[in-house]
Amino acid sequence: MGRVIIVLCALLLLPLLTFGAEKRGGELSAQPIQIKSDALTADSGKKTATFSGNVVARRGELAIYADRLVVYYGEKGDKVDRAEVFGNVRIVHGVRRGQAAHGVYDTSTGTIVLDGNPKLFQDDDVLTGAVITYFVNEQRSTVTGGAGGRVEAIIHPREKGKDGH
Repeated sequence: MGRVIIVLCALLLLPLLTFGAEKRGGELSAQPIQIKSDALTADSGKKTATFSGNVVARRGELAIYADRLVVYYGEKGDKVDRAEVFGNVRIVHGVRRGQAAHGVYDTSTGTIVLDGNPKLFQDDDVLTGAVITYFVNEQRSTVTGGAGGRVEAIIHPREKGKDGH
C-alpha cells in the first residue's frame, strides 16, 4: 500500500507548465523561456501573443509541445496572467510526461488545469481522469473523474532495488 501511495504522489506532483519556482534545481522562473513555432501573432489591444503550428516551449528541463499556445498579459503588459495550450498538448519533464487536448496555467492562483482526456505517465505507470488540477506552488494535485467517469491509476510493480527501495 505504501508503494502505491509513493507512486501516486510522484505522478500527482508532475510540474507541468511550471512558470513558478522549481523546488529541485533552483528557480525555474529565473530561467529564460524559449518558444518556437511556425507563426506568431501579437495583439497589443487584447494583450495576447499567439504561437501556432508545431509549438515547442522550453524552460530548463521542462518542454511543452502543442498546436497552439496563447499567452495572456496583465493590464500593464509586463507580466503573464495566464498561458493556454491547445491541441496535441504534451509535456515532458525528466522521466515524467503528460498529455491532454487543452491546458491552462493561471498565475494568480498558481494552478494548472488539464482537460480533454488528460493523462500523466511515469515509466509504465499511468494516471487518468476528466480534469487534472495542479497547485504549482504547493506541489499538490487533484484529479476528478467528471460526469460518469472515474479516476484511473495503473501502477506497475518495480523490481526490488531498482527504484531505491
